[in-house]
Amino acid sequence: MRNYLPKLKSLMLAVVLMIGTIAVANAQSRSISGTVLDARLGDPVPGATVLVKGTTRGTATDLDGKFTLPLQAGDQVLVISFVGYLNQEVEIGNQSSITIRLEEDIQSLEEAVVIGYGSQDKKEITSAVVGVKPEDFNRGNVTNPAQLLQGKVAGLSITRPGGSPNSGFNVRLRGLSTFGANSSPLIVLDGVIGASLENVDPNDIQSIDVLKDGSAAAIYGARGSSGVILITTTKKGSKEGTTNVNINSFTTLDQATNLIPVLSAEEFVARGGTDFGSDTDWRDELIDDALSFTTNASVSGSFGNSNYMASVNYRDNNGIVNGVGNERLNTRLNLAQGALNNRLRLNVNLSFTNVDSEDINGAAFRYATIYNPTAPVFEDTESAINRFGGYFQRDLFDFYNPVALARQQKFIGETKTALVSYRAEFDILPNLTLSAQYSQDRRNTLSGAFWSLQDFQVGIGATGSAQRNTFDRKQRIFESTLRYETDLSDKLNMTLLGGFGLQYTTNQGFNARVRQYLFDLGWNNLGAGAIRVGNNTDVSSFANQDQLNSAFGRANFNWDNTFFVSASVRAETYSGFGANNQTGVFPAFSVGSDFTQIFDMGVFNQFKPRVSYGVTGNLPPSPTLALGVFGNGNRIDLDGDPLTQSDIFVGINQFSNPNKDLKWETKKEFNVGVDFGLLNGKITGSVDYYTRNISDLLFNVPVAAGAPNPFDPGRFNTAGSTWVNLADLRAAGFEFVTSVNQIGKGALKWSPTVNFTIYDKTTIESLSNGELGFEELRFATPGAPGQNNNPIIYNRVGQNLGDIYGPRLNGLTESGQYILSTTDPNEFEKLGNGLPKGEFGFANSLMWGQWNLNFFFRGAWGHDLYNSYRGFYENGDPGSNTWNSVITDKTPTNPLVTSSPTFNSSYVEDASFVRLDNMELGYNIKTNSPNLGSLRVYLAAQNLFTITNYTGIDPEVRTNDSENGDAFTSALSPGIERRNTYFQTRSFTLGVTVNFK
Repeated sequence: MRNYLPKLKSLMLAVVLMIGTIAVANAQSRSISGTVLDARLGDPVPGATVLVKGTTRGTATDLDGKFTLPLQAGDQVLVISFVGYLNQEVEIGNQSSITIRLEEDIQSLEEAVVIGYGSQDKKEITSAVVGVKPEDFNRGNVTNPAQLLQGKVAGLSITRPGGSPNSGFNVRLRGLSTFGANSSPLIVLDGVIGASLENVDPNDIQSIDVLKDGSAAAIYGARGSSGVILITTTKKGSKEGTTNVNINSFTTLDQATNLIPVLSAEEFVARGGTDFGSDTDWRDELIDDALSFTTNASVSGSFGNSNYMASVNYRDNNGIVNGVGNERLNTRLNLAQGALNNRLRLNVNLSFTNVDSEDINGAAFRYATIYNPTAPVFEDTESAINRFGGYFQRDLFDFYNPVALARQQKFIGETKTALVSYRAEFDILPNLTLSAQYSQDRRNTLSGAFWSLQDFQVGIGATGSAQRNTFDRKQRIFESTLRYETDLSDKLNMTLLGGFGLQYTTNQGFNARVRQYLFDLGWNNLGAGAIRVGNNTDVSSFANQDQLNSAFGRANFNWDNTFFVSASVRAETYSGFGANNQTGVFPAFSVGSDFTQIFDMGVFNQFKPRVSYGVTGNLPPSPTLALGVFGNGNRIDLDGDPLTQSDIFVGINQFSNPNKDLKWETKKEFNVGVDFGLLNGKITGSVDYYTRNISDLLFNVPVAAGAPNPFDPGRFNTAGSTWVNLADLRAAGFEFVTSVNQIGKGALKWSPTVNFTIYDKTTIESLSNGELGFEELRFATPGAPGQNNNPIIYNRVGQNLGDIYGPRLNGLTESGQYILSTTDPNEFEKLGNGLPKGEFGFANSLMWGQWNLNFFFRGAWGHDLYNSYRGFYENGDPGSNTWNSVITDKTPTNPLVTSSPTFNSSYVEDASFVRLDNMELGYNIKTNSPNLGSLRVYLAAQNLFTITNYTGIDPEVRTNDSENGDAFTSALSPGIERRNTYFQTRSFTLGVTVNFK
């Protein structure tokens, strides 16, 4: 059992001590009056906030900009603030009446937004680019940087069904951009292209910028089709000669939630189930509350022309099942040095991460839901003790004790990542800068799997089995750019950027699995496994490498801060494509204009229409698709005599035919949008509409062996398939976001932000290349028992991707038998679609003195899910009495369904939902210590409640099929909740943040 008590006591003691430092206010003595005016126009500023610095006591100005505020002994400074103006501090002294003139704050338009190979003022951006700052990040136990953005950016879908701490997030920007393994946006971490999110801890992130449209992403060429996410870590200290130390420590309690109702033991027996004499709540036996602990510490500072930041981030995340969790240690060092009067700038960024994870077979969640409730966990018989390790088991199909499954199988992983980058910039002239950056990104994974001798599912049949895998990836990138900026006239500014890049990637791996152990020795002694061929064994290794060469350029023009133009082009050559098509060119163009600089726009302080067009590409997950690679076939015994071994060889198979014309997947995207600001920036936002055409998607197509190979003239097909550029897709969408800054009166301020996306779902325009191809592709059978024959996802030319097809349930007979519209798969009807029509996020930030409250709603609508629990375990037919039954609001009870489970329309449910995704209440403790910059305690919660009509485990969007291991077809079968889904969790976090200076 996990012992959390010492860690919990330490954290609680620290929180109590810090809360005890809150000072008591002194008595009131006098008042001060004044007027707040606009410094430029001289007009009164109504609604401005006037606070006594360091307190929650304050007031708001009236319609004439006037205020009166009682004072107390010790009050020294007033802080005056209003949206669209710079904050101003005024010494009180002996004054009883004052006039304050607020300066307009134009920072919101001057704010720098990171783009590819540099940054631009927000006002100059002509593409769909969104910047997210730490104050806008999601709150709570955020373990993955993707969680920071979940629901925050219109068009960016970040999903993780269930609550496993070891599961990654599916990240999609503006829907599907490829069938293959690169469907997630490209990550650029501190300028390093293609970095892993594991290279950075969420606590170290300074800003995240999302390049959404094709024109913004085109500067990254062949890697930008799925969008680009630029992550910037904290690089600099604050004032020269100072050192800041930040510590953030918190503990999180996770609890299982939204468990599907099932029959009690009495109800199960009454329905006809076998009675083994016990009353067991299997989910209660499997799951328990989990405590996780996190500590982030960083030190930053500066001296002379040097800046530094060092951080250590430790996370111990535990799942709601004993044996599920991970321990993560991330260390980071960022150094910056200026020389030659700062003409030469040097940066070194180092990041190292170690992750140790444990997991269980996901099937344990299925059996914990449907295992016989009258069965005991353990059985005190000689047979059970000797054969099953004392666990209750029975020789029935698909019938495994979930507690035994979780304890007698074990899966671990050890991942080490190292990212180092070195960057130099030199100002050849004041307006001409040369830069060079070299980075190396390494990822080493060692995993192990173990099935005990007494494991009923696998181990008994294999007499124990163990497996060891390694995977090593190394990526080296060198890039250099030359940037030139000049004023062509009094009003026209031009910035030119040119550069080139080289990228080398090497992958290698090894896998070995053996069986038949004398004792349970596990993966650390594979030599003890006596049998190394046949079922439950494996041995393999691989290695490959590729090279990507790039040249790129961009030009930006700014006419009088009114008209903005940007154009870019990138040419790339990739070694993994066919000899005839190894080079691709990716152009982009965008233009925008701030109409408020031309016309009197009334309440608008910004109204900037913009139009953009860009072409991007997508690299394949393997550099060998065009080559017609040979691989290992079956073992061949030439003489058929099992007693001789010298004549046993492994045959050679060709996996696919070569294709000299294999080329880039290409996305062409058109975007039109408007950025707006009203009432001096009190209301800001943007609107975008985009259309995208994706062509030449890669797919492995069956061909006739021996027929002429059209992609290698003069030769014939020697394999049964060829990788070709097959599919064309079309998609579109509408995105909207708006923020209102500090609504309220007096000290209470509310800042809401809402965003939503409406998708025109992806349409399949073509699934063919010449005479090769398909009219439709069918995937995703429900599974065993009894539903392995008919796929339920049909992808048809001219229709939406991810359509769910099946027979419609027209009713039930008096005896509870299905009345189906048809049993012929070719006559199945469209029942729904797994992809959403829209998604939204609604963020709220409230401040009142030292208190702050943040809460965030997220949701999706218009997507359907196949509820596999209902599809298999709802019926009361005799064959289903082996398993417990789920009982939901949609379960027929009069009559009870007596047909054998068969997929039909009743199991396809509308999964639209609204979720209170996260909430945080924090208090900034006032401190007068010269060495204590700030002290804050907070309580956060995640997944507090979900409003939905879906009756499965989690209504979250499923962008692919978790049981489909083929990266090129998994995205073609969205909308299925499989039975092995990890249960949902609700989290509560208590933490403290301290800053020393």
